[in-house]
Amino acid sequence: MSAEDALEIRRRVLLAFEAAEKEPDPEKRRSLLTFVLIGGGPTGVELAGALAELAHGTLKQEFRNIDTSETKILLLEGLNRVLPPYPPELSAKAQAALERLGVTVQTDTLVTNIEENSVTIRRGEQTEQLSAHTILWTAGMKASSMGEVLSRATGVQLDRAGRVIVNPDLTVADQPNIFVIGDLANFPHQYEDGKPLPGVAPVAMQEGQYVANLIQKRLKGETLPPFSYNDYGSLAVIGRNAAVVNLGFVKFSGFPAWLAWIFVHIFFLIEFDNKLIVMIQWAWNYFTRKQGARLITKPDLSDSSRSEVERNSEIHDRAVA
Repeated sequence: MSAEDALEIRRRVLLAFEAAEKEPDPEKRRSLLTFVLIGGGPTGVELAGALAELAHGTLKQEFRNIDTSETKILLLEGLNRVLPPYPPELSAKAQAALERLGVTVQTDTLVTNIEENSVTIRRGEQTEQLSAHTILWTAGMKASSMGEVLSRATGVQLDRAGRVIVNPDLTVADQPNIFVIGDLANFPHQYEDGKPLPGVAPVAMQEGQYVANLIQKRLKGETLPPFSYNDYGSLAVIGRNAAVVNLGFVKFSGFPAWLAWIFVHIFFLIEFDNKLIVMIQWAWNYFTRKQGARLITKPDLSDSSRSEVERNSEIHDRAVA
């Protein structure tokens, strides 16, 4: 997701509350105050928690005609629990934290169709249509179009998300001088079942370090063993004072996990001044509960001739089923 996508999501969320404030029809107002998130991974959990804090806290006293605490936030997950890569006990704690924030979590729920202002879901043999003005896809994104460029130029194989299948040394098939790392790379050599490495920052950082070292070795006529990812653990934030941490040898949640999440993210920032600025900004947001200005940015005027459905499709086109 690009920064522009994030700003567009922010704009639509705030506009939904503004539209609900002016909507006299109760049914349409309920639709405007319903947010559906598809995908219960770390992105969906974090976004659901942020929306709940926004609706039930930050915006609670800012409207005359609506009560934002009546906002309905639905988090849909196709598997039997949120945060599927995490241990079951942490998934359960994450779901409990979301429900305390006012999020409705529905697992074992498949989305079969998305239309303007509605989502069709299936749970077992039952099908249901949900009315929602704002629908957010958090179940995975399509890879950069650079993968298609490489495929056309080199014939390299892509997976269904558009990621490049790389060799054990992160090179492209039959192209020893082309490396692909990060979200664009599908590295299927780590696990016996061929499952690729997750598209998270620690993977990209280790891949980048490996490729830098490999290039240096090659310049000296040497080489390195195949790349191997060292998993030091995973973290997922849920909301204020709520997160889950899995370090393998220890698992914890709640406020300590939230502090660990903050520390890790600040620790890996480049340069001391960046770390200091982020610490100050996060501390300000924490103690003021993000009560700063919430400007609604204006979309590109060139979009004005297109329908809302067409504009919505720009984000959905990036999603993979």
